[in-house]
Amino acid sequence: MRLDIQLFGALPARRISKTRKRLRRTHLKKEAPTITTCPNCNSPIAPHRACTNCGYYKGKDVLGKEEKSEEKKENK
Repeated sequence: MRLDIQLFGALPARRISKTRKRLRRTHLKKEAPTITTCPNCNSPIAPHRACTNCGYYKGKDVLGKEEKSEEKKENK
């Protein structure tokens, strides 16, 4: 009796052992996000990103948040 291969579809040729499966999955782990502090206002930020609190990046005001907050204070 000859088995028709098309009946079984895509099945693995042999069973994957627990060790081999776990070795393959060692890189599939969750990592905590890297967080640094802003040197200007000390709020937590992602590295290589402008601070969303004060708008500074590498010592320069790139988002203009300081100017906007000063303008709001003057208007009041």
